Amino acid sequence: MIYNRIGRDITWTLLRKQEHFICFSLDSNLQIIKKRTVFIGTLTSVISHPREVFAGAIEDRAVEIIVAHNHPSGDVQPSKKDIEVTQQFIAAGQILGVPLYDHIIVGGNKHFSFRSQGLIGLDIYAAEEGTTHERTTNWKTSVGSKYV
Repeated sequence: MIYNRIGRDITWTLLRKQEHFICFSLDSNLQIIKKRTVFIGTLTSVISHPREVFAGAIEDRAVEIIVAHNHPSGDVQPSKKDIEVTQQFIAAGQILGVPLYDHIIVGGNKHFSFRSQGLIGLDIYAAEEGTTHERTTNWKTSVGSKYV
């Protein structure tokens, strides 16, 4: 599984005292093509923009990407900004044809996966072929209304 392969690369962020935002470019077999640290932020935030995240993935000819960042506080619950950025990455990935496979937040000995929580998973290729796997996500009930 892809998470076993990226686990080591994500856990290093647990040791950081400021937020780091990384992107994994994946091939069609969910193998890592390349890992990039895209942004380094402050103790409590990191700025991330689809332009910089997807630039490397496009250069790598990635089929999908996984993004991850740490919360030095140890609280892995996504912030409102984390949710907004994830929604931007989903939309950008659909337009560019490089879908967001997952967004993972790590902190302490815990992690939060948007995919495992059912917040990512639209199969755009199946939708293009005429089958509808589109799912509307209620972000308020999925991660708590205080975040949306």
